[in-house]
Amino acid sequence: MSASDVLLWGVLPYVVVAVLVVGTIWRYRYDKFGWTTRSSELYESRLLRIGSPLFHFGLLVVVIGHVIGLLIPRSWTSAVGLSPTAYHVQALTLGGVAGFCTLVGVGILVYRRRTTGPVFSATTRNDKSMYVVLVAALVAGLATTLLGAMGGDEHDYRETVSPWFRSLFVLQPDVARMADAGLAFHIHTLIGMALFAIWPFTRLVHAFTAPLNYLFRPYIVYRSRATGPAARPRRRGWEDVGSR
Repeated sequence: MSASDVLLWGVLPYVVVAVLVVGTIWRYRYDKFGWTTRSSELYESRLLRIGSPLFHFGLLVVVIGHVIGLLIPRSWTSAVGLSPTAYHVQALTLGGVAGFCTLVGVGILVYRRRTTGPVFSATTRNDKSMYVVLVAALVAGLATTLLGAMGGDEHDYRETVSPWFRSLFVLQPDVARMADAGLAFHIHTLIGMALFAIWPFTRLVHAFTAPLNYLFRPYIVYRSRATGPAARPRRRGWEDVGSR
């Protein structure tokens, strides 16, 4: 285990978390007006209706897959009767499909942003950097999914990356486990940390204030003011007196 391993897998994760937390707090306090996705549906909606659902729903499945793969030990899945073979099959199927849908979705969104003049004009430098890192993370993630499906100890992230990730929460990073992971997993992890480090300074920050209560809010009843007993009387305004 080298000094670079300690810096990358023992120190850098906590630096990224500090940047994520402090950066998010700073953004919320001093840039509430910019805490938005800066909707551009007014300029173009056809590609947005295709790319946005593909990206968001695909990303949701990807996040759930990462939570299961990184936080749930192999012994737990084995205890409920899920064999390693069955786990790898579902990881390849769901992870591959979700990752592909997410990549296609972000590809459509990037194409839309580049080819629609007003949308491209509203794209900041931070947005461009975010898209580069995000696409790189998706490509690297698909590569690690395929490698994990190939089998073999060198591609089993549940024996290397997952224990290292869980060890970070108890402040005892298992650097040796992560150092033993394959190069593809190292690249994917580093790109992932880069994405979280720039997260507070891009449009991705809106994910922290997703309107989840919208799913459970009561129905809104709209009533017209033009007719019915609730209609307001017409107010007197300027009248034409016929002079020119």
